Amino acid sequence: MIAIIDYGAGNIFSVKNALDYLKMENKLTSDKQDIISADALILPGVGAFPSAMQMLESSGLINIIKDQALKKPFLGICLGMQLLFEKGYEFEECDGLGLIKGSVEKMIEPKLVIPHMGWNKLEIQHENPLLSGLDKESYVYFVHSYKAVCSDENISAYSTYGGKVPALVTDGKTVFGAQFHPEKSGDTGLRILKNFGGLIK
Repeated sequence: MIAIIDYGAGNIFSVKNALDYLKMENKLTSDKQDIISADALILPGVGAFPSAMQMLESSGLINIIKDQALKKPFLGICLGMQLLFEKGYEFEECDGLGLIKGSVEKMIEPKLVIPHMGWNKLEIQHENPLLSGLDKESYVYFVHSYKAVCSDENISAYSTYGGKVPALVTDGKTVFGAQFHPEKSGDTGLRILKNFGGLIK
């Protein structure tokens, strides 16, 4: 069972609908025992980094998430991906979950519209099981104004929007993060979610 962590930061039903469509057993939950007993975890989210961390703190889930993310497949989506990093700088400096080294900083592209919204090509940089079976011309859907700043070794795929935008990141073990919305990215996104489910042992 995949636990979709419901901590009040939205975007949970579209993720659940995608997993239901793929016939992947899942549950929306904020229950600590559900999270501990799940085979894999998804942390979705839309909104601002500080308020999301505050909601996680209020829910008492931070330590459980940090612990369980090291033991089973864990996928952060959009804001959920950004929370994987050590620091965020949206409105104020804020500690993240620290599961991947790096920070999340405002996109500054003077000639481009921010937020970055729309379909962009995935450029694969390193092998990643979530990218298995994708076409070389794979496009995914983004909506964000902040991006990860991290080591290239943590970036499995990126898109280009003015500069390089980390699109799929990983700690190289159990933790994965998608800046884009796989649940809104057509067949490519569904394949990525299916690949994630395939990591369950």
